[in-house]
Amino acid sequence: MRENKSSSSGLLAAGNFIVDHVKLIDYYPAEEMLASILEEHSSNGGGPYNVLMDLARMGAPFSLAAVGLLGRDPAGDWIVEDCRKHGIDTTQLERREGIGTSYTDAFTVASTGRRTFFHHRGANAAFTGAETALETSTARLFYLGYLMLLDTLDESGPDGRSGASHLLERASNAGLTTVADMVSVSRTELLAGARSALPWIDHFILNEIEAGQLSSRVLRAPGGSLDRKATEEAAQALLEAGVRQTVTIHAVEGAVSVSRQGVTWQASLNLPQSCLRGATGAGDAFAAGWILGLHEGLEPALGLKYGVCAAAACLSDPTPSGGLKPLAECLALADEHGIREWE
Repeated sequence: MRENKSSSSGLLAAGNFIVDHVKLIDYYPAEEMLASILEEHSSNGGGPYNVLMDLARMGAPFSLAAVGLLGRDPAGDWIVEDCRKHGIDTTQLERREGIGTSYTDAFTVASTGRRTFFHHRGANAAFTGAETALETSTARLFYLGYLMLLDTLDESGPDGRSGASHLLERASNAGLTTVADMVSVSRTELLAGARSALPWIDHFILNEIEAGQLSSRVLRAPGGSLDRKATEEAAQALLEAGVRQTVTIHAVEGAVSVSRQGVTWQASLNLPQSCLRGATGAGDAFAAGWILGLHEGLEPALGLKYGVCAAAACLSDPTPSGGLKPLAECLALADEHGIREWE
């Protein structure tokens, strides 16, 4: 039976905890060709890790806790120390021998901010969430990410449901409001498992590529602008497939949040090229801003503004969270640069 945790506070974020090795390059080479690395950084990576770090940097006025699986290795040590340094509870970051902490090599083209990822699945592939303390949690929100990049949780059982579906059901039955995100991968065999999780998701956040995959729609022509009508229809389809409260789809142009009560659009910021140093983590920064508004009970329009401003701040740094600032400074970017006009 689902308890009422509306008076609770805090975010419990579970799933992918990754060390990102971000490399800024002069161009993306064809096979067997050479590109130059201009800068390199190591940073947080993965949906829950990025969202937690972004919220910490924005000064979220509620508790933040991490849930995941790490190796007993230097990379795992680095993640634990990084979280603690930013006030994130690491009690439920499990450490395991004989398995490596997950990492990603992210290559960002300096002139465009476009990025390409090479991922080592590592410990995240074995994360089940079975030991997650949901029933005793005092958090209000439970975030799970990324669907389709958590091997064990992505597997479907004899009942046709994925492990993620069952974990989200547990969180929901424990009274937490559930939030989920997914990743852009071409693994169509996992789509049915992801769809099985939808009835246990209160708020679903995803980009236009993922929304198109999951709803079997084309939301953007190759190299073309976002089809706003098709995007709304994709969100509506996911609501009809089971998502309980909102489906929020973000893209370069902006974002839309769709509920059974209505549709809210928000264009992104009109940033000059000089402000764009990398798009790694921008989607997670958007999610962090949206989650901040969600936790605080804000209207969708303001939550979306938080999201696009957080994403804009993220774009100022090659790493996922290095550009995030206190919320007021993120919001000031909208006044400084203005909002782009929809095509």
